[in-house]
Amino acid sequence: MGLKRRDSGQPDAKRRKRVGFTEFDIGIEANECVKIFLVSKPEEVDCAESFCISPVDLNQFFGEDGKIYGYKDLKINIWLSSRSFHAYPEISFQKSFKGTMGITDLNPVFQIMFGESLVVKKDEFLDTFSTEHNYIRDIVSNGMVIHSKVLEKHDDSLNYLSEEESPKTEHQVIRMDPSSGPVGQLYSRLVPLVLLLVEGGRPIDISDPRWDIYFAVEKESNQLGSIGIKLHGFATMYRFYHHPDSTRFRISQLLVLPPYQGHGHGSILLETINSIAIAEDVYDVTAEEPSDYLQQIRVCIDTLRLLTFEPVKSSVTSIASQLKESKLSKRVGKFWSDPPAAIIEEARKQLKINKKQFVRCWEVLIFLYLHPDDQKSMENFRTCIADRLKADILEKSPETNGKSVIDVPSDYNPQMTFVVFQAAASQVKVDGAGVNGNENNIQDDQLNQVVDKHVEEIMEIAKKVAMHAAKS
Repeated sequence: MGLKRRDSGQPDAKRRKRVGFTEFDIGIEANECVKIFLVSKPEEVDCAESFCISPVDLNQFFGEDGKIYGYKDLKINIWLSSRSFHAYPEISFQKSFKGTMGITDLNPVFQIMFGESLVVKKDEFLDTFSTEHNYIRDIVSNGMVIHSKVLEKHDDSLNYLSEEESPKTEHQVIRMDPSSGPVGQLYSRLVPLVLLLVEGGRPIDISDPRWDIYFAVEKESNQLGSIGIKLHGFATMYRFYHHPDSTRFRISQLLVLPPYQGHGHGSILLETINSIAIAEDVYDVTAEEPSDYLQQIRVCIDTLRLLTFEPVKSSVTSIASQLKESKLSKRVGKFWSDPPAAIIEEARKQLKINKKQFVRCWEVLIFLYLHPDDQKSMENFRTCIADRLKADILEKSPETNGKSVIDVPSDYNPQMTFVVFQAAASQVKVDGAGVNGNENNIQDDQLNQVVDKHVEEIMEIAKKVAMHAAKS
């Protein structure tokens, strides 16, 4: 039997050295550990019931995978002042450790997110509620009031005040030049909200004098003077040159602060810009990559304007009456996909609605002239929608010349093996059989889903337009 010899004497130092293993760290997504609160006074800081906003995507600020590494039980509360728009990040965690991905340095990320409005000390952040209590008022008071509406409300608890002291609440839209120093500084403090709340949002170049910014504010005042101003939202608009001697407005950003959304402030901003466009006789008004929700609001507003626009009424009435017929005429289809150019031009001249926007409103206008209980009209309405969408899809689709890509079985890699098949000229038109049959059925199903969704959107917008029309 062989025995392993045991060394006598001093142990080898190298043998006694322990091997260390780096702790594996899967990280945590920023969306899961970061919360942002909008607060208007010191008492709301550290309060769980403070207004929490929902950013589009916080992960975009934290690398390619959107994760934070090196912290256990990480919790980040960012407090954002609605008085001065300073931001203070409050970070807590059980421990930090240098795992496989190291430790994420959070301060540079917050600096990128909030820039000069970032405050790293809590005491300094709390002080801003007093030192910059009138920050918004001091800046926007120098602007031009474009729209004003006094709110009628009575608070019995203020009956002890004299008529001079009784406050008056007023909603205003104020136009300002962002290239002006203080206005530019205010906009730079609002940029983080654009990055956080607007998908694909990016700051404007405030040094360009062709930019205008419109602030929607709530002003409280009495006969003795202004008491305070709250910022509800803002819009930025660029003045483009239009050949040969005109200008067109392009709305770049429109943001209503989350606590004030759903109260019509965005609509007021859009309506104000429309009224300025008419007053200044610009060429038209457009929007730069608007979100679906903003586009829906624009369609509602412009459809409401077109509803009382005399040049439109006769054409829409004619189409609506023909939709009641058992068989659609080709004239209806042409008017549907290509509204009369003369009407589009009149809408542009008088209402400053561009052609693309007019076409969006056109189908909503037609629907408003139909009776929802008239089954034949609704069927024909849907048919016209389907024909128009199908024509748009085919127009945008690349020419295939009868070619089809067919997956084929393979022991090598089924996901990378295919055959390009080109039918003979006599076979290209054959549908419903062979290779193209199943594909055409799928395309029909997809088209029907698109049509159903589009009709639902039209009905939703039409309902809102009808409701507003009834109030006016």
